[in-house]
Amino acid sequence: MAFNHLPAAMHDALGPLSATPVTDSVPMATNHGPGRPPESGDSRPSPGTVLDRLTAGAGRAARITHTEHLPPRAGRHAVWPDRIRPEVINAIQLAGVDHPWAHQAAAAEHALDGESVVIATGTASGKSLAYLAPVLTTLLEGSEAPNGRGSTALYLSPTKALAADQRRAVKALAAPLGNSVRPAVYDGDTPVEEREWVRQYANYVLTNPDMLHRGILPAHPRWSSFLRSLRYVVIDECHTYRGVFGSHVAQVLRRLRRVCARYGSDPVFLLASATAAEPASAAGRLTGLPVHEVADDASPRGEVVFALWEPPLTELHGEKGAPVRRTATAETADILTDLTLQDVRSVAFVRSRRGAELVSVIAQERLAEVDRSLVGRVAAYRGGYLPEERRALERALHSGELLGLAATTALELGIDVSGLDAVVIAGYPGTRASLWQQAGRAGRAGQGALAILVARDDPLDTFLVHHPEALFQQPVESTVLDPDNPYVLAPHLCAAAAELPLTEADLALFGPAVPELLPQLVTAGLLRRRTTGWYWTRRERAADLADIRGEGGRPVQIVEAGTGRLLGTVDEGASHTAVHDGAVHLHQGRTYLVKRLDLTDSVALVEEATPPYSTTARDTTAISVLETDTEIPWGGGRLCYGSVEVTNQVVSFLRRRLITGEVLGESKLDLPPRTLRTRAVWWTVTEEQLDAARVNPEQLGGALHAAEHASIGMLPLFATCDRRDIGGVSVPLHPDTLLPTVFVYDGHPGGAGFAERAFHTAHEWLTATREAIASCECEAGCPSCIQSPKCGNGNEPLHKRAAVRLLGELLRSAPPPKTQTPDPPDLPGPRTAEAGADVTG
Repeated sequence: MAFNHLPAAMHDALGPLSATPVTDSVPMATNHGPGRPPESGDSRPSPGTVLDRLTAGAGRAARITHTEHLPPRAGRHAVWPDRIRPEVINAIQLAGVDHPWAHQAAAAEHALDGESVVIATGTASGKSLAYLAPVLTTLLEGSEAPNGRGSTALYLSPTKALAADQRRAVKALAAPLGNSVRPAVYDGDTPVEEREWVRQYANYVLTNPDMLHRGILPAHPRWSSFLRSLRYVVIDECHTYRGVFGSHVAQVLRRLRRVCARYGSDPVFLLASATAAEPASAAGRLTGLPVHEVADDASPRGEVVFALWEPPLTELHGEKGAPVRRTATAETADILTDLTLQDVRSVAFVRSRRGAELVSVIAQERLAEVDRSLVGRVAAYRGGYLPEERRALERALHSGELLGLAATTALELGIDVSGLDAVVIAGYPGTRASLWQQAGRAGRAGQGALAILVARDDPLDTFLVHHPEALFQQPVESTVLDPDNPYVLAPHLCAAAAELPLTEADLALFGPAVPELLPQLVTAGLLRRRTTGWYWTRRERAADLADIRGEGGRPVQIVEAGTGRLLGTVDEGASHTAVHDGAVHLHQGRTYLVKRLDLTDSVALVEEATPPYSTTARDTTAISVLETDTEIPWGGGRLCYGSVEVTNQVVSFLRRRLITGEVLGESKLDLPPRTLRTRAVWWTVTEEQLDAARVNPEQLGGALHAAEHASIGMLPLFATCDRRDIGGVSVPLHPDTLLPTVFVYDGHPGGAGFAERAFHTAHEWLTATREAIASCECEAGCPSCIQSPKCGNGNEPLHKRAAVRLLGELLRSAPPPKTQTPDPPDLPGPRTAEAGADVTG
């Protein structure tokens, strides 16, 4: 496969690995967590030594902007509650755990007391064992019932891979208990012939919210014996249930509680979360129940060396002559190559499916130049693979056959891959919670670990690598979700009515928005009102009304045109940007060009090709204000929050040279516009404020546009959102406000809580936006401050200096932060986030 690489003189990936110290480090720690016996004869180098070798090449050391050292931490033991069965304690001890950590024992105590609890501790802190001890005890006791299944437990994970991994772990741990514990996975990959056995005999069922929503709850009579005995519901990686997805899952869990009550059970919820702000509050919003929290992590930790890495500037120039840095993808591929040559077991987290494939392919090419036998030691792991492909990769990870892996967040969620030495993160993942979750995948056996954050060329990443305090001295974010979003709630009310007719007694369970929604559903013909309640009377499945991943529409199948072979799928919502005509699509290391996107049949036809470029879609947006919920005067201007209608259209795509990111050209597209009703925050400025900021009419459009781009980039540091979750529009004279206006909106129907969070943190958010623009070293704007690769207007117009003056005047006129919200978050002053799904009107 041909790639246009940099000349050898410009590329130092395979430079000599001499040790040029750039940081102090201590030997790798040898603390071992529960269930992790020490490795005999472990002679792996310290993380500091590994980093020294990585930075030995020409110019490499200058790319490290900061190195954070987290010292080893000793663990604190406790004893299991006396209600944990001796047989369970014996099984745990046989797994190598003599005593629990203090937080494990505390969580087990809450569970045995019948209290829902969230365990919010660090990666590899033994959260699984904290909930498994009481669950196995209860299942063991239930196995003594006449039917052998007096107690059951349900495990929910956000991914199939994590559920499969947890089944292996539970099966191994519970082996000494014989047939008393019968774990089984029930998901879309489960063979039809096995499903009936799972329903009738399994007492620990591992599934995901999608299967609970579409498969289990609609068929609850077939699960009656399981649900009647349900004692515990385990929700793993619960911090991932945020935004629209989290809001859907919250309603699925309310439906589960309602159906359980029908069969006489009232399960206790046991939630496991990465370290998060206010975990009990977030867990309570998710489940609708009071939840206790256990957040004091008592597990040991090896030394962690965390390096911030900024790729160098190249001699190339981007749009408007802006300087261009080497891509994070190319840097990450080089680092993964060097780590593999050092025999360092590593995973590189890449934000996109295409990026993960590209990192893998480039690393394999580099390794082939040194030793072809190493090519098979590196692979890609992402969502969208067929089930058999995912399973094969997971087996290779567990066996150690793979030494380096380029992965999307499909791997982030807890699959227990022990023995990793290093994690490379290609671009800030959007939240500090995700950053630490990914970094924590190394050192999971208690040894030391190296983590490297490689900055992308955008406002957020550039800010963070130069402001390490925003990463290392701030708490993780609060989880944002809104179960009362009518676009989320309405289809779940229909699904609930199809499961069991809704009654007046059920309404409080689903939240305060229900009384207003039910008459609308009746008027729309979705529900029928009778004296005893509300009924679903249509022939189709009510559960099909809600796509809980928030994607909407049928998945688009990616089919090889010549053979008809199904390569994978892409969400309908992402199809316009990912598999449009002419798009480059990567799958399992092979490159394909999209020949035609058929939106009617939801099929993208592709052919294998070797283009020397990647593609990036561009879109445009128009916005109208439907209703203003609240507004605050900011001098003569106003800060507002309310409902808007957004019309978005993908209009073209850029071709960028591989490795360097150089723009080769732009091609127009003819795709239909899409309309979205959602929530937004917006701010206006007056003519007086523009005069005070010395922004003349010729500069106004560029100033607003630049502020919009940067503010979208900033928001992920203040709300738990991803670049795909938000968008923006700037208009010199908006017809609804009659003033120059900048909008930032939630990219999901009905909103997802992100714009509301922006409204409540607006002073800090826009202060950080101004700082990010002002502190950038470029002359007139670049991708690190005000340019966006997704801008449908080709980053025209932009005016960096006018944006700084405009934001400064706006903030000077603003009330103190405390007037925006009674409890402003403790966040650093200037900070940045990545460029969002911006487009300009």
